Amino acid sequence: MKANCWHGKKDMRVENVPDPKILNAHDCIVRITSTAICGSDLHLYNGFNPAMQPGDIVGHEFMGEVVEVGKGVQKLKVGDRVTVPFPISCGSCLSCQRNLFSVCENSNPNAAMAEELWGHSPAGLFGYSHLLGGYPGGQAEYARVPYADVGPLKIPSELDDEQVLFLTDILPTGYMAAEQCDIQRGDTVAVWGCGPVGQFAILSAFLLGAERVIGIDRFEYRLRMAREKCKAETLNYAENDVHHALMEMTGGRGPDAVIDASGMESHGLGLAGAYDRAKQAMMLESDRAVALRQAIMAVRNGGVVSVPGVYAGFVDKFPMGSVMNRSLTIKTGQTHVQRYHHHLLERIQKGEIDPTFIITHRLRLEDAPMGYQVFNDKQDECMKVVLKP
Repeated sequence: MKANCWHGKKDMRVENVPDPKILNAHDCIVRITSTAICGSDLHLYNGFNPAMQPGDIVGHEFMGEVVEVGKGVQKLKVGDRVTVPFPISCGSCLSCQRNLFSVCENSNPNAAMAEELWGHSPAGLFGYSHLLGGYPGGQAEYARVPYADVGPLKIPSELDDEQVLFLTDILPTGYMAAEQCDIQRGDTVAVWGCGPVGQFAILSAFLLGAERVIGIDRFEYRLRMAREKCKAETLNYAENDVHHALMEMTGGRGPDAVIDASGMESHGLGLAGAYDRAKQAMMLESDRAVALRQAIMAVRNGGVVSVPGVYAGFVDKFPMGSVMNRSLTIKTGQTHVQRYHHHLLERIQKGEIDPTFIITHRLRLEDAPMGYQVFNDKQDECMKVVLKP
């Protein structure tokens, strides 16, 4: 089969690789009909994950048709159309029983590697390095899906791929980010980063009762989408002092909750931005936390800081004094997709959410390397790339 494979920093290649096989009685094989490039895939593209190996198949947002099932699979049959959550979850461990699917205790065969870095291991993830299991990803023609009775979500025939593809990751991610904010009616929420997750976080914050949502970015096309599609107010951080502007917009109090949808490659300006880039380049810190610092300093006293943006290791100048002295709450985590995808599917069926507005580029799987470059470099107002194997 054809698959998009990582071969080093900014070196993606679509290659012929062996077809996946059933390895466990609870596996299924999915013929992929749609897959996408996620913002977190760009961290791999830019070489920030040291646990990648040349030839690794990437991609964790995919869906398709079940073409083979293991003998132990009970809930799926050949021909079922499914979306596949990016966390691989066993469904039976303590974490899974508590709906904490992205920290499944059984699905990462390389747990010892993760424990060295993080203290404990989260779940295995599709296409996201050997630190998280080394599972082949979904930017391919076929994929093996472990724990097939736990992860895949059956999709009704009346919905097309593009309406449901983002149930695999970014729609639940944006929704969980907003849910973590403990939004009360009338609240103001600020969102750093108006990429796909940021757009869905804005949309979800309104669905959960926010009165105002403020999107923060520097690319006008992303800010325009936040205004026109998600009804957000917007701030261009390249043109405004974000903290000062947010204080003015909220009567000096600050937003009730803030969302960092940027993560480890957040962009900083001036001396602070140059400092972070230099420290990261010299391996003196692994992640740039510009957006996270701004969010913590801006949120009102007693507010909530929600972090869906991906961080991998260590950050510098973390304002812990602000967190402690101002009674802030930080909530974060890889998304527990299986907790949300049924609910969000129902909202899509009812017409309450149409996730397709973020798709700007549709490419063949063979064009994946070009898609990465366009997405990474913000060319052609690229917001989201969907690949068709």
